[in-house]
Amino acid sequence: MQTGLVHLHNILRWVILIFLLVSTVKAYTGWKGKKALTPGDKKVWLITLIAAHTTALLGFYQVALGRYGFITTVPPEGASFMKDRVLRFFWIEHPMGMLIAIILITMGYIKAKKQVSDEVKYKKAFTYFGIALVVILASIPWPFRELIGRPWFPGL
Repeated sequence: MQTGLVHLHNILRWVILIFLLVSTVKAYTGWKGKKALTPGDKKVWLITLIAAHTTALLGFYQVALGRYGFITTVPPEGASFMKDRVLRFFWIEHPMGMLIAIILITMGYIKAKKQVSDEVKYKKAFTYFGIALVVILASIPWPFRELIGRPWFPGL
């Protein structure tokens, strides 16, 4: 079960990245093109929001009970987990970065529902989604990151 949840969490990483990139581009083009907000834009943003929250739930499970979970993993005696690069990443850096990104995605979606002009909605959505995209890209354990790197597609 653990392996399947890790794979699902990884697949949803790509779903979020793709939809967040599309959401950011749609928000930017809508803002700069002074377009009217369409139901299609709202749907893409909603899918991004749902994928982010679903992945967060899987991630919360992983950080508690996963391979490096704080309930299932005990740091070496006398060692601080803040000095252990792997545990620090999987217990602090990755969860906090992703939590911040999910809050930003949620705020971008909520701000786009306010009763303001479409240009303001697009601008706010672009700002929040863009920052969230940068935070997510910085918080993912990419394969090229020493010690914490994970495969592009684990299990394939």
